[in-house]
Amino acid sequence: MTGTRGYHHGDLRRALLTAAVRVIEESGPAALSLRDLARRAGVSHAAPAHHFGDKAGLLTALAAEGFHLLAEALHGAGGDLLDRGVAYVDFAVGHRAHFEVMFRPDLYRSDAKELVVARQRAGHALHSGVAGLPEGRPTAEDPLGDALAAWSIVHGFATLWLSGALPPRVGDDPRKAAREVIHRLFPKP
Repeated sequence: MTGTRGYHHGDLRRALLTAAVRVIEESGPAALSLRDLARRAGVSHAAPAHHFGDKAGLLTALAAEGFHLLAEALHGAGGDLLDRGVAYVDFAVGHRAHFEVMFRPDLYRSDAKELVVARQRAGHALHSGVAGLPEGRPTAEDPLGDALAAWSIVHGFATLWLSGALPPRVGDDPRKAAREVIHRLFPKP
């Protein structure tokens, strides 16, 4: 191929998603542009549009990937809700760019099939952790309410951790701090 750039890139889709993660980690999702991602990947400015259509398409793919990664993290934590809550916080800290996009439906196409499937998978992983709570607790008759409470607790903690809004006495280990907070609200029997 003649010209300044050859196209053979290998897995350009993966390279663009990886570059997007770096940009979001550095500057947040608002700073993301397909033209910049193309420059970083060393391809023409039209190449990202070929894979994703537009910025919303790329962020849809990134959010779907994030929900799949979250589901894997939650399932990998086992059936205990406390462990799944810690895994949720650990995911947020370890995959900050995905986390920043996943819960911003204004950034992506929330009705895209790949995203709906991934979000349902992550939701199921959270709900199945709640199903493992002991019988006889005050809210046992409301599993959806329990799931919302559990999600609110771990998501809120993760968001506060990432923004640096927690007091210094919480320490510098997000897993340990999350375990202490979650345990207060969903103690093991």
